[in-house]
Amino acid sequence: MVRLTCLLRRKAGMTPAEFHDHWRNVHGPLIGTTRSGSHVLRYEQHPRPLSDYHGDEDSGYDGVTLQWFESMDEYRSHMAEDDFAVVWADITTFLDVDRLEFVVTESPRLVSGTDGPWPMA
Repeated sequence: MVRLTCLLRRKAGMTPAEFHDHWRNVHGPLIGTTRSGSHVLRYEQHPRPLSDYHGDEDSGYDGVTLQWFESMDEYRSHMAEDDFAVVWADITTFLDVDRLEFVVTESPRLVSGTDGPWPMA
């Protein structure tokens, strides 16, 4: 199992509310309708709370996304699908792609706490 973790910043000129609305209501559903998205076992959106923006709306990250894949081969296949171009085109409409931060990791080792299930919103 591998997980893609991305730290997200919205595109210049977007308000936090516009960013979060697009991410939730356009981009999220888009993933589920593509062959590219069929390689994703789990897709999580972790939005920054709107109440955390205090006037300086350009500081920090706007959210974190997690995508789980069965293997590195599945991760690579996800990006190799022809319709990944559709996903990427949407990404460029709401994310600052020059400032995307991401890492692919193996299954986590639980150090403390308990295994989920965690409450889902």
